[in-house]
Amino acid sequence: MTRIATCTWAPTALSGPRLTGGGGQSELATLEGAEAVERLLAPVRHAEALGIDNLLVAQRWWGTGEEIEGSTYDAIAMTGFYAARTERIRLITAVHPGFFLPGPIAKWGATLSRVTGGRWAINVTSGWHEAEFAMYGVDWLDHDARYERSKEFIEIIRGAWAEGPFDYAGEHFRVRGLVVDPPPAGLLEVFQGGQSEAALGMAATHSDWMFLNGGPIEKIAGIIERVRALASARGRTVRFALYAIPLCRRGDDEAEAAVAAMVARIDPSRVAQRRERVSGAEGMWAPSDDPLTTLDSNEGFASRLIGSPETVWRRILAFHEAGVEMFHLALHDELFNAEVLPRIQRHG
Repeated sequence: MTRIATCTWAPTALSGPRLTGGGGQSELATLEGAEAVERLLAPVRHAEALGIDNLLVAQRWWGTGEEIEGSTYDAIAMTGFYAARTERIRLITAVHPGFFLPGPIAKWGATLSRVTGGRWAINVTSGWHEAEFAMYGVDWLDHDARYERSKEFIEIIRGAWAEGPFDYAGEHFRVRGLVVDPPPAGLLEVFQGGQSEAALGMAATHSDWMFLNGGPIEKIAGIIERVRALASARGRTVRFALYAIPLCRRGDDEAEAAVAAMVARIDPSRVAQRRERVSGAEGMWAPSDDPLTTLDSNEGFASRLIGSPETVWRRILAFHEAGVEMFHLALHDELFNAEVLPRIQRHG
């Protein structure tokens, strides 16, 4: 049996999407100083105490908190913040090529790697939210060109970490005689998201892991099979992490009733706004007949970890058999944390 890894979000978003109406910004929008520190740290301490393996520090440069999640605290700053206050959990930082140059990120990441004993990885996010690019003065390339820019970004960081001085001349980035000193504590591990043809192609040639939005087993297995075939043709192996929001109750009927009540509160106008907002992300958030896809930003409920602890565990094993090696989880469900999470951690 192979081990199943776990991941959760860093709690840095000012608000979640309000697709069911109501809600609003969390207290993170107004807190500062010691109060903000405690609010940002408490869930991460909880995750580390639960034995979660990875913390994904996401970056939303700007968001309304209505049709998509709200703006986040900066991922670069927050990675350093969490690195200084955690002991075991690995930090995965979302970095948008174009917003940053690869050489400075190679240096910054090497420092994080070294001072944390290798507890750092990168999530290269090619970006889809056009308004963010314009706000921050970053060139908005067409969809596939953004992935080409990301490939160059990865190649430079890998090259700088593996050797030096390192030269590179690409269409989007150039470095000459790049030396990362002091060097990192280990090799670079690259995560990415996306489900377009360009995203699958980049995963096959450049990334170590793919973060997948939630979805039914048949859909997830199909993506995994396609990427594995593309990667195998290049002599590479790619691993897969699936987003899922558990909804665990003592009985299946109770859990299904709870999620049905959530679906009943969906605001169709917010869903329509979201579809317009995410139009720059090809392959992601495609229209679906499953209403569970509209309950959160990354379709976590659509993975259907919904039911009794035994039902949820069987579904996790089915995803694992299909090739999922990491579950990217929300940790709000106490019954799941108490009865299912330990089974995941004992597996393998």
